[in-house]
Amino acid sequence: QLVESGGGSVQTGGSLRLSCAFSGVDIRRTYMAWFRQAPGKEREGVAGISPYGPIVYGKFVEDRFTISKDNIQATLTLQMTQLKPEDTAMYYCAAVDSFPVSFTSGWSPTRRWKYWGQGTQVTVS
Repeated sequence: QLVESGGGSVQTGGSLRLSCAFSGVDIRRTYMAWFRQAPGKEREGVAGISPYGPIVYGKFVEDRFTISKDNIQATLTLQMTQLKPEDTAMYYCAAVDSFPVSFTSGWSPTRRWKYWGQGTQVTVS
């Protein structure tokens, strides 16, 4: 089970910290990621983290966001800064046990992720 929290409304240039609490999976061996979906748009990858170290970000992140995880607390975090109106979306955390392709080059398609949270809304105005 994945449960997101931390969304809300902020002004342009503000910051938010999203969290995803994991249960029922071994976070130390699980690939995890943040995705987002704006109204009328496809769900897109925001950031991903491999249990073996590699971290990836969507091109639009531009060094504004940081993904991290806490193996003891079993949480995934997305620290977002310099938020823009175009960052407005529902943000989802996702997890999968393994990857059939290279994680760093193949992480973004949603079909490769098995477990999903319900999402948390981020609104930037």
